[in-house]
Amino acid sequence: MNTKVDLFLEKAQKWQNEMKLMRKIALDCGLTEDFKWMHPCYTLKGNNVVLIHEFKEYCAFLFHKGALLKDPENILIQQTKNVQSARQIRFTHIDDIVKQQTTIKAYIYEAIEIEKAGLVVEMKKTTEFDVPEELEDKFKETPSFKTAFEALTPGRQRGYLLHFSQAKQAKTRISRIEKAMPDIFEGKGLNDR
Repeated sequence: MNTKVDLFLEKAQKWQNEMKLMRKIALDCGLTEDFKWMHPCYTLKGNNVVLIHEFKEYCAFLFHKGALLKDPENILIQQTKNVQSARQIRFTHIDDIVKQQTTIKAYIYEAIEIEKAGLVVEMKKTTEFDVPEELEDKFKETPSFKTAFEALTPGRQRGYLLHFSQAKQAKTRISRIEKAMPDIFEGKGLNDR
């Protein structure tokens, strides 16, 4: 057991009892407890298998390669359409966890087998991401901008594509694109500022 997880659970404002039970379940499955991204993380030979998340509305087990799980109970949730690999099982009460304990363990054991087998989630290629119309327009208007964008690493391109696409209104997408242009011309990613 990791002392950082002890401290995390002690300080938890909400979901404390639920997360303690989730911790017990993960440890019962033979995983190693770690603390990553400010959350309890359970690993197999250093590879992430499942993470305990807490949110305002729920707490969750986040399976790092959840997209590969069979999900016979249809309980896995994809947080957003842009999340490619991870999936969650969400809980709003400790009784939910108690009732599903056998199923949860089965999902964790399957995730362990996926990790042992070395399976990986095939991620979408950058070319498969939607390019917002406003970005296409800016490329036509300023061809050197398109060249600069295409010179970015695929990861930086994806970051910008997701950032631009997440805006609901066209004017917000345009604003985001225009604000990012100087950084893109300098070869910087969204988080390189």
